Amino acid sequence: MAIGFAITSTEGQYNGKITSFVVLSCMMASMGGVIFGYDIGISGGVTSMEPFLKKFFPEVYTRMKEDTKISNYCKFDSQLLTLFTSSLYIAGLITSFFASLVTTAFGRKPSILAGGAAFLAGAALGGAAVNIYMLIFGRVLLGVGVGFANQAVPLYLSEMAPPKYRGAINNSFQFSVGIGALAANLINYRTQKIKGGWGWRISLAMAAVPASVLTLGALFLPETPNSLIQCSSNHEKAKKMLQRVRGTDDVQAELDDLIKANDVSKTIKNPYMNIIQRKYRPQFVMSIAIPFFQQVTGINVIAFYAPILFRTMGLGISAALLSAIVTGVVGIGTTFISMLIVDKVGRRFLLIMGGSIMFVSQLTVGGIMATKLGDHDGLNKGYAFLVLVLICIYVAGFGVSWGPLGWLIPSEIFPLEIRSAGQSISVAVNFLFTFVVGQTFLSMLCHFKSGIFFFFGGWVAMMTVFVFLLLPETKNLPIEQMDRIWKEHWFWKKFVRNNKEMIGKIDGA
Repeated sequence: MAIGFAITSTEGQYNGKITSFVVLSCMMASMGGVIFGYDIGISGGVTSMEPFLKKFFPEVYTRMKEDTKISNYCKFDSQLLTLFTSSLYIAGLITSFFASLVTTAFGRKPSILAGGAAFLAGAALGGAAVNIYMLIFGRVLLGVGVGFANQAVPLYLSEMAPPKYRGAINNSFQFSVGIGALAANLINYRTQKIKGGWGWRISLAMAAVPASVLTLGALFLPETPNSLIQCSSNHEKAKKMLQRVRGTDDVQAELDDLIKANDVSKTIKNPYMNIIQRKYRPQFVMSIAIPFFQQVTGINVIAFYAPILFRTMGLGISAALLSAIVTGVVGIGTTFISMLIVDKVGRRFLLIMGGSIMFVSQLTVGGIMATKLGDHDGLNKGYAFLVLVLICIYVAGFGVSWGPLGWLIPSEIFPLEIRSAGQSISVAVNFLFTFVVGQTFLSMLCHFKSGIFFFFGGWVAMMTVFVFLLLPETKNLPIEQMDRIWKEHWFWKKFVRNNKEMIGKIDGA
């Protein structure tokens, strides 16, 4: 059964259409994004709840309630508090490399299943935590789950999607991240009102809901044709799956490209060593630069610590959580817009436009906080509302650009022989700098004060120039033909244009 969009057999394209089978499979896989987003949203909310702070972080609670001399910017400065948030990401970083081995040897589906199961266990442990050790260990298990899911899900979406609509389908991962974060903020807003101070337990334990859906759903997910060819020699089975995925019997051209790519990949014994070869230099650079730049936009400052940031400006807990909900709605809306237009206007246009929006809004927020927010007084309501609007504009810029495209571009640029390794490097870099930003932000806020927004604004300017000069357009091009964009690029062609793909031979071996 097909639903609507057909793909014509133009040069560089394959026959096929978007089928309901693909849509349902990708919707289920995208639950991996929901669990990631839920965790991002929930951690910032519970760390602003006074009963949670009183139980696990009494030093921060005392400082917030009783120390009238401490600066607004330093009330939440605690390495233990930031470890609660960022421990998940160091666990995810380590896990992503193990996930690569599972994804390559057994397929995308087992990694998604393992991610859901680990996240389910972490949610149960977090909701039942009675001490800080139990709480942190629960976060580590969540990190294992996110490490598996973030490694496998973007690959799954890109491989299942028809090339013409790969951007829209892959962007559903970031859209799902936004849904998860918004759901977390809504739950935090309700649970912080529960009398008795145990609402944070519901917030942490509710992560089990999307984790259960992903775990059970993964049991019924089909494997991608790319993975079937990579993990077995049964090309007939892969052809039948490809016909079902594309909604047509005429899939021989795409199947031939998949088999050819797989033959090349089988000559690669160590993809991590091969990805650093000169001929893969563009992909290797992008596997590091794209996730690094995504994190130094400063978005996770907003995602993790929005309630704390708004409390720093003088808002109460309910107003702070409500403000985080508003920014979450904006993020989802703009990511949906990105899904609709990314395959029409292209990746480069959205990244440059989004970067410009984020740069201007961050500098403006920094200027307001530098001139209007002192160390002990809060912003008046007018300026607090203006800052909220500017942060929403910033989130909109991220939601239409670096949010979804930071996951899309790494998942579509690697040839099959280094794909799992490249995706693991990308996910690991993402987790590493998420950890670094998460672990250092509250301390940076204390020392930089309003300058934190100028710091991230500088990085946004740098990454926008990087995209303009060094990132070629990837829209509508099949994954297995992606090498042509590097051979035609003004800078990268000197690394790849003289290399010929050879089956059975590795350069430099």
